Amino acid sequence: MGSASIGYQIGISARFYGNFNLSSDVTVSSLPCKVDVSIKSLFSAPSSTHKAFEIQECSNRARVCCSLPNTDEYCDEKFETPILDTIETPLQLKNLSVKELKLLADEIRTELHSVLWKKTQKSMNPSFAAIELTLALHYVFRAPVDNILWDAVEQTYAHKVLTRRWSAIPSRQKNGTSGVTSQLESEYDSFGTGHGCNSTSAGLGLAVARDIKGKRDRVVAVIDNATITAGQAYEAMSNAGYLDSNMIVILNDSRHSLHPNMEEGSKASISALSSIMSKIQSSKIFRKFRELAKSMTKRIGKGMYEWAAKVDEYARGMVGPTGSTLFEELGLYYIGPVDGHNIEDLVCVLREVSSLDSMGPVLVHVITEENRDAETGKNIMVKDRRTYSDCFVEALVMEAEKDRDIVVVHAGMEMDASLITFQERFPDRFFNVGMAEQHAVTFSAGLSSGGLKPFCIIPSAFLQRAYDQVVHDVDRQRKAVRFVITSAGLVGSDGPVQCGAFDIAFMSSLPNMIAMAPADEDELVNMVATAAYVTDRPVCFRFPRGSIVNRNYLVPTGLPIEIGRGRVLVEGQDVALLGYGAMVQNCLHAHSLLSKLGLNVTVADARFCKPLDIKLVRDLCQNHKILITVEEGCVGGFGSHVAQFIALDGQLDGNIKWRPIVLPDGYIEEASPREQLALAGLTGHHIAATALSLLGRTREALLLMS
Repeated sequence: MGSASIGYQIGISARFYGNFNLSSDVTVSSLPCKVDVSIKSLFSAPSSTHKAFEIQECSNRARVCCSLPNTDEYCDEKFETPILDTIETPLQLKNLSVKELKLLADEIRTELHSVLWKKTQKSMNPSFAAIELTLALHYVFRAPVDNILWDAVEQTYAHKVLTRRWSAIPSRQKNGTSGVTSQLESEYDSFGTGHGCNSTSAGLGLAVARDIKGKRDRVVAVIDNATITAGQAYEAMSNAGYLDSNMIVILNDSRHSLHPNMEEGSKASISALSSIMSKIQSSKIFRKFRELAKSMTKRIGKGMYEWAAKVDEYARGMVGPTGSTLFEELGLYYIGPVDGHNIEDLVCVLREVSSLDSMGPVLVHVITEENRDAETGKNIMVKDRRTYSDCFVEALVMEAEKDRDIVVVHAGMEMDASLITFQERFPDRFFNVGMAEQHAVTFSAGLSSGGLKPFCIIPSAFLQRAYDQVVHDVDRQRKAVRFVITSAGLVGSDGPVQCGAFDIAFMSSLPNMIAMAPADEDELVNMVATAAYVTDRPVCFRFPRGSIVNRNYLVPTGLPIEIGRGRVLVEGQDVALLGYGAMVQNCLHAHSLLSKLGLNVTVADARFCKPLDIKLVRDLCQNHKILITVEEGCVGGFGSHVAQFIALDGQLDGNIKWRPIVLPDGYIEEASPREQLALAGLTGHHIAATALSLLGRTREALLLMS
């Protein structure tokens, strides 16, 4: 039996099928939506009276069964959720009164806090901020007939609750519900969420397809502050304005910024006047009057039409917040700002907008506040072990103290907390550009051209978005940009969305790129020093998300490594295990397992994928019968470089048997890191079993795997 008999398995995300108990009836009523445009109303309309939900209010409730089944292992305290218990489908929201919708919002907050936050200790602020908006969307629109698309994973939890997939979310482990939206999982998910900024593009595609097929369903795309920093969002809105297809874009503005000290005046605010104006802007009568005015001025002449358009833009710019005219320039009709925590206003505006036909794309600006539930959303997770990211930042700070030319550019959805150390130490040498990976790469190339030493820090899965810039703006021009690829390899509960499976292959294929990966924290520190030392070409190194090998590790001064030089960690015979990056540790584990069976194998650390240490590889081939390469990456990466060399060098013409162990050709869903490694066939047991199988000791291989 060959190594293939051991096999790799790919996990399949399970769905929840269960019965939910109905414990109470609900009052059937309609939600009033009246647009009062009298002069008196402009000055007498009350401001939003919605109060922030407080966890203290929930603590006094009777502790009874959770509203959703099978959550006992995640729920220590269980709260009464009578309205949520009755909701089997989002369509049932239409039977609720305004008061009941508000109570339902509080119940969902209770669920989010008691189930997810207590389990993960992660901030729930983005989820809390989007609850009323989610309820209003499902109240007004008829999903899944109408398409509701989300940009950010964190905003979809209330949507998951309403579509009855909540019970399997908290673990985010093997066979659980996906943390992202997925058409394979639910008909209520019109499109899968990825790294953000895709909802408007996908929504426009759905809208155009609807028009071509002669259908009448509605399309709603929700974007937020983080995702709107990406260029794709503006490309999509510009194209939507040009095509003039009916669709609704909702900007969920939580008032966040890349610059936390933004002046209060630059933030959109909610008042009685803005609330009334939003309702007026969204009303069918006002928009039809506006379209009629446009038509009449066109007939009078081009000059009159352009003059009227400028007056309209100026007037709307005076009423709207700073920057609102940008969306008008892109071709979207702007409505807002709307209080994202006032369900009455949300439903009123969305209902009016949904009733408009042949009016083109609309952007509804919704203001939400993530910090209104700050007490429950505070991230209080305490690390019990230091991570690779911690060691990297400490090493980089030490290099930056010696070299004033070192600067940091960070891009991606979230910034690792460890980077705050560098940001506080060198505020003028730290640049966080948000979800603008393409800009981050070319910006780094410009910094390099200006004589600085940029370290461009981007998670592996997000670096994919900027590959064209890596090729043409960095590698082709031999710009000395140092790419720090974080979250490399499998990422546990974040599943395939943030899995760093492809960077070894796409970075090592570039002609001028130096590609390396540390086996442990010592090597990581040395590779930081190596990257700072390289000034004539680009360099990249990757490290995983997890904890370091040595719990009590103290970061030493880094020493540059000779480019293209690997190392042998354990001398053995017959079998050579050549690991790349973090997989060296699994090779050492395999060595330990095989030693108990009387096998003394060699373990080597490649260090570099490009340039490959050809002397090391040649020696391993000539002195062993079996060579196994191990990497936490897809086909086409480190193993392919080894195969290319040993084939051209004639090593495969001799007695050497070579086997690569890589990630399987598929997406591994959410699971614990240990489970994911097992599914991928990358554990020490899998490596050892592969060696035994190649040696003809199949029975021992099977026993080892069992």
